[in-house]
Amino acid sequence: MSAVETSAIREYVVPLSSLTIEDVAAVGGKNASLGEMIGALAQAGVRVPGGFATTADAYREFLRQGGLDARIAQALASLDVEDIAALASTGKQIRDWILRTRFPPALEAAAWIANAPTGARRSQ
Repeated sequence: MSAVETSAIREYVVPLSSLTIEDVAAVGGKNASLGEMIGALAQAGVRVPGGFATTADAYREFLRQGGLDARIAQALASLDVEDIAALASTGKQIRDWILRTRFPPALEAAAWIANAPTGARRSQ
């Protein structure tokens, strides 16, 4: 694995097994809690399949792709939160934007590498 790939993995993805409650700011509460649970189960002798969390920095970089963050802010700025139809419509539009936005190349590479079977990761 190249130094760039290793750096991208550290910046964008973190193995769940290495997370603790101290990592909430970096990966969010649910991921940090999963890390805590995996650690506790491992200490009790329970084997848990591996996984990874994407970092908050990775999410923010994703939102910067194509100005997605600015489009979302603009859509929300003029939203009347009392108008249920407008909330539903704006929510759908934002979800559509998110689904159509590609991951930044480094994040995509980091996710593929982190998700590769252990043997494949070692051989890269």
